[in-house]
Amino acid sequence: MLTTALLIFAVAALGGMILATNVLRGRLAPWALSVAHALLGATGLVLLIMITLQGAGTARVTAALGVLVVAALGGFYLASIHLRGKLAPKGVVFVHAGVAVAGFLTLLSAVLAA
Repeated sequence: MLTTALLIFAVAALGGMILATNVLRGRLAPWALSVAHALLGATGLVLLIMITLQGAGTARVTAALGVLVVAALGGFYLASIHLRGKLAPKGVVFVHAGVAVAGFLTLLSAVLAA
């Protein structure tokens, strides 16, 4: 299940790169892609929560979960801006992406250590 979560986050990251590219070019991202990105991220988080609650998660998995929850909070903020039809601040996009990458790499290290 841990590898599945990692793969889901990887696909979400690909969508996130497309979303960020749109914002950096001064365009609103496609709404459908934003929703798919959010749903994939949420699915990955649910899997990590299940792993943690079952006691199967290591300290790295728990750390990855915490970092990815922070990234998700930033994603909610970005989605609220998108819902209003406005372009997200580039700095917020970079922070969201950076935190998400840190969480992904932490999860990757947990998968590789397993």
